[in-house]
Amino acid sequence: MAKYPKFLIEHFQNPKNVGEINRPDGVGTVGNASCGDIMQMFIKVNGDRIAEAKFKTFGCGAAIATSSILTERIKGATLEEALEISEKTSKEILSQLPKEKTPCFTLAVDALKLAVEECRCKQEGIHEKGGFDLIDSDEKG
Repeated sequence: MAKYPKFLIEHFQNPKNVGEINRPDGVGTVGNASCGDIMQMFIKVNGDRIAEAKFKTFGCGAAIATSSILTERIKGATLEEALEISEKTSKEILSQLPKEKTPCFTLAVDALKLAVEECRCKQEGIHEKGGFDLIDSDEKG
């Protein structure tokens, strides 16, 4: 554990925002085949701001810690701000992680991007009930 900064250890030992959100506005699910880590990020939007963010992960301590940090930092942000925060947070944390743990944080960022994408699609009416419908109802025949 000596390789990790104190704030990462704290988020690993006492992660924040673990779990699922009931009826989320966006969910991002990603995995890393080489290490077996799987992560889900859930967001709930109120107005134009992220009101709630949670995560579930099957992964190492670095994946847990970085997801905890990211969910804490994006609360209250707009979707666009959340993406910017994730990039800034990514640079900050990656500079302090052992190189072999880089994919662990990348999972959190990628899961957030997918959750934001799903949320935007729902807001635009493109994505409903878990799937994209590319066929117009008039064309289904």
